[in-house]
Amino acid sequence: MQVRALQMPAEDTDAAARLAAMRWFVIDAASDGADVVVFPELAPTGYGVGDPLRDAAEAEDGATIAEIKRLSEEQGVTVVFGLAVRARSGVVNAAVVTQPGRPTIVYAKQHLFGAYEKALFAPGTQASPIFEVAGRKAGVLICFDVEFPERVRELAMAGAEIIFVPTALPDGPASRFIAECVVPVRAFENHVFIVYVNHVGRDGRYGYQGLSCIAAPDGTRIAVAPDNRVGVIEATIDGSDYAASVETNPYLDELRAYAVRRGESVTAKDLEGPIWAR
Repeated sequence: MQVRALQMPAEDTDAAARLAAMRWFVIDAASDGADVVVFPELAPTGYGVGDPLRDAAEAEDGATIAEIKRLSEEQGVTVVFGLAVRARSGVVNAAVVTQPGRPTIVYAKQHLFGAYEKALFAPGTQASPIFEVAGRKAGVLICFDVEFPERVRELAMAGAEIIFVPTALPDGPASRFIAECVVPVRAFENHVFIVYVNHVGRDGRYGYQGLSCIAAPDGTRIAVAPDNRVGVIEATIDGSDYAASVETNPYLDELRAYAVRRGESVTAKDLEGPIWAR
């Protein structure tokens, strides 16, 4: 699987310009053979624009999703991006997945960060569905979600081999630790790849850490963006390259064995896990 992601400039808050940049990037990535293209949290609007996010929120059949879906079909590529979406529960902070010939996926962020997000969005209550990209099983989370080990583990146990994470990580000492340490640990302890894609620079409300990365099942960051400028990260995802790491640290297998020893119900879904962890 070929993955390409864009760390976007926060200072550009013109929605039309941001969408145009996304459109160009999808076309360029697809022309280079990318299977999946990933953008940050709330990519078409920017993250820190405040109350206008609610006004700009779209239905699942809205113009932005329709345009990106058209690009997916036209270019033969999966696109993952963040967007404010109007759902039954209210406006949600969503990750949207568009794919050629498949229904669009809209995942609502389950863990809203701080008073800012909680004032704007309703929290999601459903785990990401597992979907397929280039023959690999995948899931999505958004920013703060990935900092909860439970959210990553439930996707790994459901069979996810790669997790896409649009994010809007603010700058600061704790944020650098999250990008450089927490995200790779989540990949390591769950035998998954994590594609973590941030903004960079400042908007009118926040500064952003940058440091978008692709973390591998052995905890290495196989692609890293800078902390101070727009950047592109890309990688070829091949789980077989990390089979030795999984064999050395069989966390998912041990969890299943532990459940059996305790007499807990273990379903077929619980026994899945990434294919290289079986």
